[in-house]
Amino acid sequence: MHERAKEFETRAADRYDFDVDVHEFPEGTKTAAAAANAIGCEVAQIASSLVFRADDDLVVVVTSGANRVSEAELAELRDASPSAVGMADADEIRETLGWSIGGVPPFCHESDLPVYLDETLAEFETVWAAAGTPKAVFPISPAELAEYADATPAHVSE
Repeated sequence: MHERAKEFETRAADRYDFDVDVHEFPEGTKTAAAAANAIGCEVAQIASSLVFRADDDLVVVVTSGANRVSEAELAELRDASPSAVGMADADEIRETLGWSIGGVPPFCHESDLPVYLDETLAEFETVWAAAGTPKAVFPISPAELAEYADATPAHVSE
């Protein structure tokens, strides 16, 4: 197992007593479509952790792979200026969350940031999220994901 996936597995066990079932795919899971294809699930079951800047704050949005995050919806949720909402910088994500783009898990971040969970993920018994690398994912119920991430379910898609 890749050392970053192992690190996520260890953090999840230590912080939440959650036994992560990491699945690694050499071909990668960088996009929701690639992840769904590798796993054999619907694209909508991919729980992509995206990091946005809303005014001066970083925010994590865990969205369904079938959806696109609405920056206008996120601005409204954060009471931020719509012009001040956009994707966060890769270096800032790595420094603040401790994970790199493509492998950001929905929880076990270095910093405590607000997390919003795409409400459409609740339609599934199991969703799949990044486990610390662009080649590692893990299954989890949306309820557990929301609990461990301290996520607020929200309408975040276009």
